[in-house]
Amino acid sequence: MMEAQIGEPLLQVKGLSVEYYTSEGAAKAVNDVSLDLRKGETLGIVGESGSGKTTLGLALMGILPPQARMTGGSITFGSTELTTLREDKLRAIRGRRIAMIFQDPMTSLNPVKKIGDHFVEYIRAHEPKASREEVLNKTMDILKGLGISEERLNDYPHQFSGGMRQRVMIGLALALNPDLIIADEPTTALDVIVEAQILELLKALKRKYSLSLILITHNMGIVAETADRVAVMYAGRIAEIGPALEVFGRPRHPYTQALLQSIPTVEGERRTLKVIPGFPPLLTQQPPGCSFHPRCPYAFDRCRSEDPPLLPTSAEGKAACHLLTRK
Repeated sequence: MMEAQIGEPLLQVKGLSVEYYTSEGAAKAVNDVSLDLRKGETLGIVGESGSGKTTLGLALMGILPPQARMTGGSITFGSTELTTLREDKLRAIRGRRIAMIFQDPMTSLNPVKKIGDHFVEYIRAHEPKASREEVLNKTMDILKGLGISEERLNDYPHQFSGGMRQRVMIGLALALNPDLIIADEPTTALDVIVEAQILELLKALKRKYSLSLILITHNMGIVAETADRVAVMYAGRIAEIGPALEVFGRPRHPYTQALLQSIPTVEGERRTLKVIPGFPPLLTQQPPGCSFHPRCPYAFDRCRSEDPPLLPTSAEGKAACHLLTRK
């Protein structure tokens, strides 16, 4: 693993676009997305279901489904351009240097394979000369650090609770000491107590192993607790990106503002929770102009005809909104 020096760029994404080909036409799931991640940093990617968050994570891993195609942009990891790598070269990076925690461990784990065998298969795919005994010894060390006893190596996934299965998935992601972990909804379907345990575990592991982390979620509260910077996605694009304190303390995009106003809080004065009217657009039939304008209370003529670029809101923040330049 590379030694993390917070501030140096680890991942740079420029103009990334991904389309799904459907019977209704091309669905632009990721549309001209640019962002970067620094070593030792946690970037939270938030937005409603269907905003393109998971597709972005899959594109970064190079594991898009067959019906999806990357139609533009670049992904640079360290000094390596990933989009032009041969599959064998990409496979050497995937898992060893970039790993992913998927949102549903029950479907990600093989139900007829013991937990120990999952680790043996995964590690030996990258380290074929490692003996089974060496891999299992390493696995026991990893699981012990995650609060799972070594006796459970011979158990099957269905014998674990949801939280324990997610710990196994985290262990698999850590198995090859990657520099970057992409966690896609890592607390989905977990109760709030287990959710808090998993988040604390991720934060502790990030410090212990000097990891960089991309946390994909629809839960703004999780991101507020965990992320250094936040990217808010809507209809395949980044609506706002910046330091977490800025995005949560002074959101500049109406969509970010609406998301925060829809979150219940136990602090401050009592207030009525707001609902964002309408629905996100179909990715095959996006409206002209700003894709959020049909739901935006501040929309004006320019919003309905011209797609706003990401404009600076601070030294490190940006938002894609025409209100920023309206006089």
